[in-house]
Amino acid sequence: MPRDQTVCKYCGVSYLTLHEFKVMEDKVKAMEKEIKVYKGSLEREQRLQAELKALHHDLERCRAESESKTER
Repeated sequence: MPRDQTVCKYCGVSYLTLHEFKVMEDKVKAMEKEIKVYKGSLEREQRLQAELKALHHDLERCRAESESKTER
């Protein structure tokens, strides 16, 4: 194939290289979206872990109160 058919006349970059670069840009955008989803999941899990810990603490406190009442 002649060079003028495989190279951009404006910038001089090979169409194959340009195409591969665009494909990589699309992949990066998709990965960035995926990272946002994982980040949201991580934040939600941390929040739920803190809530679970607080509920467990409340359960232990209630058990201790219940035991002290039954001993009386």
